[in-house]
Amino acid sequence: MKKLLGPLVIIIVIIAIIAVVLFSSKNSFVDAEEDVNKAYAQVENQLQRRLDLIPNLVNTVKGFASHEKEVLSNIADARSKLAGATTPEDQAAANDQLSGALSRLLVVVENYPELKADANFRQLMDELAGTENRLSVARQDYNAVVSDYNKKVKRMPGSIVASIFGFDEKEYFKADAAAQDAPVVDFEGDGE
Repeated sequence: MKKLLGPLVIIIVIIAIIAVVLFSSKNSFVDAEEDVNKAYAQVENQLQRRLDLIPNLVNTVKGFASHEKEVLSNIADARSKLAGATTPEDQAAANDQLSGALSRLLVVVENYPELKADANFRQLMDELAGTENRLSVARQDYNAVVSDYNKKVKRMPGSIVASIFGFDEKEYFKADAAAQDAPVVDFEGDGE
């Protein structure tokens, strides 16, 4: 009996050590995943702030440039796509589309000096610029946290723990491939 008790104690101690290491690693993954979720919530927060500002901006422009319906319609469509996007990849693509539509709006604004002088419009543009800056920082922070998390998921022994407990890589907030092309600005209005 004493001969069996010694190896049994050793086996129990080894199992206990493995269990402590395993659950400690799992908790570390849970913490890292929550950091990713928290950073992504900040991206979503800034995207929502942007979505909330855009109707006010569009309504201000409508008062001055009512015949620019296509540009305003494009902004509304892009805004709807961003509001309905659910994954970081979809949100990034919708965000790029909205950025392009807003760029075209700024070209339209150049044709209306009285709009550029309007205090309401200037305030909205300042708020939008501030939101764009906060959004950029939130995306950078999110991607940094995702990078740390993904390294943890891929590296040994973390990859073993990640596969046991179902922790998968997270998506980065990436710009759409079309965002690499500079928008064409045409002040002539003939499209060529």
